[in-house]
Amino acid sequence: IREDKHWSYGAQTLFWDASGQRPFIAFAPVQTDKTKESIQEIQKELRGILGEIPITDDELGAAKNALALTLPGQWETMSAVGGSLQQLVTYGLPDDYFSTYGANVGALGVADVARAAKAAVRPEGLVWVVVGDRQKIEAGLKELGLGEVRLLDADGKPKAAR
Repeated sequence: IREDKHWSYGAQTLFWDASGQRPFIAFAPVQTDKTKESIQEIQKELRGILGEIPITDDELGAAKNALALTLPGQWETMSAVGGSLQQLVTYGLPDDYFSTYGANVGALGVADVARAAKAAVRPEGLVWVVVGDRQKIEAGLKELGLGEVRLLDADGKPKAAR
């Protein structure tokens, strides 16, 4: 939705660190008038990575480079070093986790990513959180059939429908 459609300045997916089940999050700030279309595109991409549009060697190479080559820059402050030590303890990682990280990432292949995607990405079970101008986006969201639209106020409390 960023590079091909130009509807966003960026879209990301991530797994939130956790010691148990890890939340999978996809997000993209998009143009208001492309909210519905952006959700459709995200759905297509998530379904695609599970089969019909698998990750390519080039995409995997770029992701591996981003993960491995940025690693040294993550320890530029004492606080960052402390955060990495905290990760080792919190998640029970081996002492050599970061020194072997680059090689472990480098060893991953497309088949490994496909297996991980099948285990973690569940497009049919997503909870969609959409923030925007209700008058401009609600009709399109309802057309998508994502489920009940629940309104929340700025504090995350349920808000009565108008």
